[in-house]
Amino acid sequence: MEKIRHDLRLSETISPFGVGAIVDVRGESLMAPDTSWWDKRFAHEISCERLMARLGAGVLRQPPEHAGRAGKDTPALPYWRFPAWRFCERCDKLSKLTGKKKGKWSNACECGGALVPMRYIAVCEKGSHAQDVNWFKWAHRGRGASLSEAVRFCRDYKALRFHKLATRGEGLAALVVKCYGCGNERRLAELVTKGALHRDGIRCAGRQPWEPEDSVKKPCPYELVAVQRGATGNYIAERISALDIPEERPQSAEAADKIRGHVFFEKVVTDNGGPLSEQVAEWIADDLGVTSETVLAVAAGEETAPDEMLLDLKDGEWAAFLKKLDGGRDGSGSDFVVDGRSLGGVTGPQSLLGKISGIGQVRRVREVRALRGFRRHDAEAAMISVDLGSDQRRWPTYPAIELFGEGIFLRFDERKLAEWEAQPEVEARAGILKERRADSPWAGRLDMPEPRYIALHTLAHLLIRRLAFASGYASAALQERIYANSDRTDKTAGILIYTAAGDAQGTLGGLVRLGAPERLIPLLVAALDDADICSNDPVCIESDRQGASQLNLSACHGCSLVSETSCETGNRLLDRQLVLGGSDVRGLLDDVLAEVRQPR
Repeated sequence: MEKIRHDLRLSETISPFGVGAIVDVRGESLMAPDTSWWDKRFAHEISCERLMARLGAGVLRQPPEHAGRAGKDTPALPYWRFPAWRFCERCDKLSKLTGKKKGKWSNACECGGALVPMRYIAVCEKGSHAQDVNWFKWAHRGRGASLSEAVRFCRDYKALRFHKLATRGEGLAALVVKCYGCGNERRLAELVTKGALHRDGIRCAGRQPWEPEDSVKKPCPYELVAVQRGATGNYIAERISALDIPEERPQSAEAADKIRGHVFFEKVVTDNGGPLSEQVAEWIADDLGVTSETVLAVAAGEETAPDEMLLDLKDGEWAAFLKKLDGGRDGSGSDFVVDGRSLGGVTGPQSLLGKISGIGQVRRVREVRALRGFRRHDAEAAMISVDLGSDQRRWPTYPAIELFGEGIFLRFDERKLAEWEAQPEVEARAGILKERRADSPWAGRLDMPEPRYIALHTLAHLLIRRLAFASGYASAALQERIYANSDRTDKTAGILIYTAAGDAQGTLGGLVRLGAPERLIPLLVAALDDADICSNDPVCIESDRQGASQLNLSACHGCSLVSETSCETGNRLLDRQLVLGGSDVRGLLDDVLAEVRQPR
């Protein structure tokens, strides 16, 4: 086959054209095979210990790249032709055959017409497999096959045609696959009915298009569904990213070390929950500035183990940000540079300033994004690994890219946040999303929608929309990272808005400049003012059923939604009422606009 050379952006090899995805290139429909097909000599390794601690065994590798014009010997990624069935634009011939041009196979029919890939493919309902529709087999099934032996026993493989009948309108009923050998024809409208492929005896092959037939260990029990080749549900990527931040020990772990080193700690352990242990625990608590409950929990071994904390990437990031905020101006030359700023002397609404306990100007941050696998057709389907080769269990290869950027970090006051989310109305409002998350099997992969998470997540979206006007970055170039968890020993309450792109939009300085407190506070007020009235109000603000799987409350495209690539949860778990307040619930920042709008 004559090789096709086409350039993709490096980030596109992770998403949306990563392993298992279909990409259209110069009239061809291609699919990226798994990483076992890569030439590892040209895919250099990327180091990120924090991310590998989450993924387990394996290696991160960047797809091959080149500078300038691609040549014959330029390192490249292989792509597999899919679907293999194509029809000729000139003579309507439908087959998997190709023509020849100067002794090489080409994507052209024998008549000289260009070959166009068929628009429908077959996808497994739950197994995440994909395959061609066997059009010859399908064309000789159905009602015609039951009436005529000539149809059932037809072997004229070169007589298949795919054409449109102008007399039948513009729908699928006008698209017909016909065999001119036996005369049988079927409309594509018969293909998309429920259970159509199963009734025609077409079964799932149990593999991906690039895998050989002998790779199937056991047959797939699920039925096939005919879907359009370009449907978004055909490829649901499972990505994971980590900020390359030096791991810092959480404050609870450091406090536990101090408690264990106290001279009276052995007495607490020896008494084993008796009355003496409680009294000694109070002595230790007074000396170290902690609570007696914390001392007793350490003695009982109930604190969270450090190994468990490392499983959550955000724990180490939160501890690192807190250390940077306390350090002031950052003079380090590492890949993680954050200037801690205080709010002293900053003018603004006290109802907002009182809830923010720190601001960090992130001058440099390194992010590593990796592709773990993908699903097809259904978010509950089986996940297919990005490495299906012989090393898929022992030492898999994950496609990854590294990006450098800048950002703004906001830390909120834990005490005031805890007081707000303890209100019954606030808990009831967040409880709506908790129930829907529990009822949806796939939604368990999302963060727990406790009140602080929903409020800070929505605020991050509002800020991204406002920063798109002031920072010089496009909205899709901005990313969020939400730190909002009250179940951990070290409770988190903060947001990070950052940009990390592989092209020129990396570290232009637009976000760092706006991260100065005297600029950021007016931006936050403006973001709240933008969201106060939505173009879809009063429907939006009164709604509690919006978004995918109804996992949004008062949030829509007119007020709170951003690019899905910018959001951790794909524009889910949002609610304006928990930020600005509503008819029966107080928002986290519901007093800010009222204070700003007071006549002076």
